[in-house]
Amino acid sequence: MTSSTFTTDTLVKTTEGLVRGRRVGDLVAWRGIPYAAPPVGHLRLRAPQPVMPWSGELDADEFGDAAVQNTKFTALRPGKYQPSSENCLTLNVLATPGTSGSRPVMVFIHGGAYAMGMSATGIYGGQSLVRRGDIVYVSINYRLGALGYLDFTQFSTPERPFDSNLGLRDQVAALEWVRRNIAEFGGDPDNVTVFGESAGANAVTTLMATPTAEGLFARAISESSAPGLVTTADRAAKWASDYISLLGAEPANAAEALSTFPAGALGKAGDRFAMKVTSETPGLHPFGPVIDGDFLPESPLDAFANGSAHRVPLIIGTNAREGTLFSKFLGGLPTDAGRISRMFALTDPAAEAPVTGAYPGYPAPDAAADLGGDLTFWKPSIELAQAHSAHAPTYFYRFDFAPRAMRWLGLDATHAFELFAVFDIADTLIGRGLTLPGDRRALRDVTDTVQRHWLHFAATGTSLASWPQYDTDRRATLVFDTVTTVQDDPRRERRVAWEGYGGYYGQGL
Repeated sequence: MTSSTFTTDTLVKTTEGLVRGRRVGDLVAWRGIPYAAPPVGHLRLRAPQPVMPWSGELDADEFGDAAVQNTKFTALRPGKYQPSSENCLTLNVLATPGTSGSRPVMVFIHGGAYAMGMSATGIYGGQSLVRRGDIVYVSINYRLGALGYLDFTQFSTPERPFDSNLGLRDQVAALEWVRRNIAEFGGDPDNVTVFGESAGANAVTTLMATPTAEGLFARAISESSAPGLVTTADRAAKWASDYISLLGAEPANAAEALSTFPAGALGKAGDRFAMKVTSETPGLHPFGPVIDGDFLPESPLDAFANGSAHRVPLIIGTNAREGTLFSKFLGGLPTDAGRISRMFALTDPAAEAPVTGAYPGYPAPDAAADLGGDLTFWKPSIELAQAHSAHAPTYFYRFDFAPRAMRWLGLDATHAFELFAVFDIADTLIGRGLTLPGDRRALRDVTDTVQRHWLHFAATGTSLASWPQYDTDRRATLVFDTVTTVQDDPRRERRVAWEGYGGYYGQGL
């Protein structure tokens, strides 16, 4: 199909066929481009397969379907939702007009606990980054929940095989598409920065330990990663068996059930299963990459420690109070004293006293929320940074800025709040509402600072002069706030208290 409203500079030739985008103000957007075949029918729960080339022109003017998930997470605005389906393996490209040149490329992987999220979410638009940095911006969808992150390989049959690490494989397939095609959109395939937040940041650190991803990106930015959000093959196999039971199937007919049940039913069962796992084993989440010994040979934290992770420059960091969003709204993390005690009892009881002692006021709710956030995001990010710094340039940050409204809500600089600066929402409707009590200029200022650092890194692979590399002697950390400063080894007492605690993985569970 073609449309008379398109201008000629929106037509691009990819390896699969012609793609026609649309002008969006002063930019050009190509949306909903398939990077792999729809994982439906016999391709459900299989590794992504190549797209069948098409003839004519593909109109790429609408975002593709979100991955299967709870509908409430696909809201675009009140009463308007993005469609979701298994046919979700698409990506989007945004650039300035004209496809000549060789611009830095930034590929964004959305978060959402590997259970929710989509590239169509408004905040992920990328317009400010493209305009300011003259980059080519790519955002992707990938399979989520039970259809993307449970390992059903034990139930494979000769007629119906299943593959592991489907969401991770999708991300690699998307990066391979970028490698093949991004030059046609004006991007430099040798200057790709992969970046993401939360589960998307875990995807970044996991991709750095994934052999097939080598050479697909030149640098990485990981915002509030949970590097430990991976699981052993044995635990993954147990979870898959438990999920089949919850689904009401038997091992003997599991392949048939997984192949024939409606995708929505599989997704809803996955939501129930996730609640069961996080309730029984606080600190564990069933959706995440699997250390299968093949596609993901070892734990990313182990790969960074032994130097086998891809040695690309890395920005990594967390927000000041990651846990408050979960304790007040989302749940899922051990952010109260009862769940924290249960977690230590299941993993390392002797660690409870020294760790909780590093959080003044514990077991008060604020201290417990901070402990749960640090456990999931900050502690393993510090461990990863100190390991990677021995092999490649590494830069650590902490995002502390919070406008008055966030402080009044008791959230402060909570999980995901740095996205407001990375994607520049200060003058959007949500940004104006959030800063109605004040601090809009401060939000603009911290946005300017974050974007300058992110874009300089994407272009050069180095930091600006004001941001020293991280090492285990100084542990220099760039703290973004109304006044951005470099601090050496901030929160040292907490860091030392966590040393030696391996959690569930450390106990071989």
